[in-house]
Amino acid sequence: MTSRESAVSEITPEVLLRAYACGIFPMAESAGDPTLFWVEPEMRGVIPLEGFRIASRLARTVRSDAFSVTVDTAFKAVIAGCAAPQPGRDDTWINKRIRDLYVGLHELGHCHSVEVWQDGDLVGGLYGVSLGRAFFGESMFHRTRDASKVALVHLVARLIAGGFELLDTQYVTEHLRSFGAVEIPRRRYRMLLDKAIAGEPADFLNLAAGQPVSGAEALAIIAERN
Repeated sequence: MTSRESAVSEITPEVLLRAYACGIFPMAESAGDPTLFWVEPEMRGVIPLEGFRIASRLARTVRSDAFSVTVDTAFKAVIAGCAAPQPGRDDTWINKRIRDLYVGLHELGHCHSVEVWQDGDLVGGLYGVSLGRAFFGESMFHRTRDASKVALVHLVARLIAGGFELLDTQYVTEHLRSFGAVEIPRRRYRMLLDKAIAGEPADFLNLAAGQPVSGAEALAIIAERN
């Protein structure tokens, strides 16, 4: 289900948070389209945190610490990377208004990035929205093989350590399915969402942003949950 916005001025970061609490998120037709529309899929993608799967080859890469991983140190660069063309994807749904809104959410402490570095260069990452004990993954990118996958592994470790219950991926791709992503009906999703945003919120920074987490530590946190 989608609905196009009626006025540019109506959407603020605060309105965006209320929309997420209702299971709705915005998209744009393309990077060059200035308008947004609201989306509430009939089937919603989620990755169960207790069922997160990591292929053995990827686990070796994570454990090797071939990449260094940081959090919330280059948010604008990550969203720019997600908005840039990728192999097999010439355009994106991330327009300037999307960028501005999520930068606003980041400044409010409700949007976070995971950055993956190699030799001082940003080679991958992801960003998403934190609300209650739910995390809504928005987009990821990579410039080097496995960089976005490493970001996802570190994200899941951080969510588990912080007490999150729901990892929303919006949709399910074959790539996400390999990590354990599944589709659930809207009604079931709303039940999980309502539970996740009620009560004590999770802490995305329970693992301190300024304290690097090794690949072995991230894998151990995930293994303990699974």
